[in-house]
Amino acid sequence: MKKIALLSSTAVILAGLSVPAFAQSEIATGANAAGISAVDDRISDIEDDVQDDFDRSSDADRFGPASRRQGLSGSMSLAYSGRTGNVENQDLTLAGRVSYNTDPINQTLGISIEYGEDDDGNKDTEETNVIYDAQYYFNDSLYAFALGRFTVDGLVDGYDNSDDSVRDTDEDEDLRLDGFLGFGPGYRIVNNDLTAWRVQAGVGVRYTQTGAQHMTDDSETEVGYILSSRFYRKLNENVFLTNDTDFLSSDVNDVITNEFGVNVRMSDSLSTRISYLTEYQSDRAVRTDNTLGLAVVYGF
Repeated sequence: MKKIALLSSTAVILAGLSVPAFAQSEIATGANAAGISAVDDRISDIEDDVQDDFDRSSDADRFGPASRRQGLSGSMSLAYSGRTGNVENQDLTLAGRVSYNTDPINQTLGISIEYGEDDDGNKDTEETNVIYDAQYYFNDSLYAFALGRFTVDGLVDGYDNSDDSVRDTDEDEDLRLDGFLGFGPGYRIVNNDLTAWRVQAGVGVRYTQTGAQHMTDDSETEVGYILSSRFYRKLNENVFLTNDTDFLSSDVNDVITNEFGVNVRMSDSLSTRISYLTEYQSDRAVRTDNTLGLAVVYGF
């Protein structure tokens, strides 16, 4: 069984779906045929990855729900492409999010659907994801949270994707169904302009079905417990520190992650983020992985 991966915070669970930016198809006449547009798209992807590093440290829930848009809001995106000629395939993606925020409760429901075919016209992607996120605020410090996630991979059925009569044992350990529902309390220990620190703890139930279990109509239910901490400290107008910690204990393994970040605005045009991520998993031969990250944004 693959390691359990319970979503540990509002920031994490909402990261799974995002609204795409709309851009022109080519940056100059002839750019598509010359390959310039493809390179320009890759530049945008790199810029987005760097911006994501900064956005992660922003933590929309750092000071509570006051900054959230009230009422009903949402977005939906659809993309389709079908190809003929040297290859015969098609791809379809649909993603959307609906939020309803009104004191004292905030709720978000998101969905993504992906379908794709390889160059031979056989399905290589058939996946649906649904997420749910909610917080109920009893006062400025105490709140309750609920997190839900459900994933269906339609290609994991125990058979070869190109021939439904051929058994595929490589899918035996792959997950066809993966669902999680968790809830618990959270508390803001410190909440002012210079320092924000909140902790939350919860219990979750995970439902899974592998390719082999699908063949026998079997499944597995596991219980996990999670403790999370989100810390922010502003040193001055241009520098702030963050430290995000998650501890997960489950029937499968224990997982601990800690990310320390330093964010510096050197000028109106230049910003830098340095991060150090440590991930521990009890069931690995080498239990600890460390990652040093550097993100820089310069505009002029």
